[in-house]
Amino acid sequence: MGQTTKPLPLTLPIFPLTGALLLPHSQLPLNIFEPRYIDMIDDALREDRMIGMIQCHECEGESRLYNIGCAGRIIAFDETEEGHYLITLLGKSRFRIREEIDVETKYRRVKPDWSEFEKDSEKTGCFGFKKDDFFNILKEYFNRQNMDMDWEVLYEASDERIISALSMICPFESSEKQALLEAPCCESRGEILKAMFEIEIHKKLI
Repeated sequence: MGQTTKPLPLTLPIFPLTGALLLPHSQLPLNIFEPRYIDMIDDALREDRMIGMIQCHECEGESRLYNIGCAGRIIAFDETEEGHYLITLLGKSRFRIREEIDVETKYRRVKPDWSEFEKDSEKTGCFGFKKDDFFNILKEYFNRQNMDMDWEVLYEASDERIISALSMICPFESSEKQALLEAPCCESRGEILKAMFEIEIHKKLI
């Protein structure tokens, strides 16, 4: 018999972390050291291993959560001698915050709405992705940023993996990372990413 997919949770603990991007099917390593988030990981490991990654932004002088984040399942866990937790999240699905729940814990919990992102569970190719054009711009961007890359390994990866990995590791602003997260599909995310590279290249030429 095939393995049954577990339903996504009705409530979700969240880890607000500006600049950290998790995307479906991608892995994000994290070093957890704040006591409230140590508690969050302990609770998640006892439950369904799911936590929501979400960024913050400034609004009228206050730090507020973006409406959309991405939930990930803890697939690796280790503890350092200092008591830090080293975990790896596997992105499962994006979510929109329906409401934040009043909780007794020091970390926050929300009711997620998954309905907009039902296709996040599917692995699909980026059918309109022009890899050669993309890589020409990417190489120029990396050269101007003095960044190294194993081009042979990257070129052999799937389109979705290339786009997701670059979206997560490149040093973009939080608003730009949020735009990448909220892109409707892999292909549109690739187009946004390409435009961001072109903008950064243009800045270096001025």
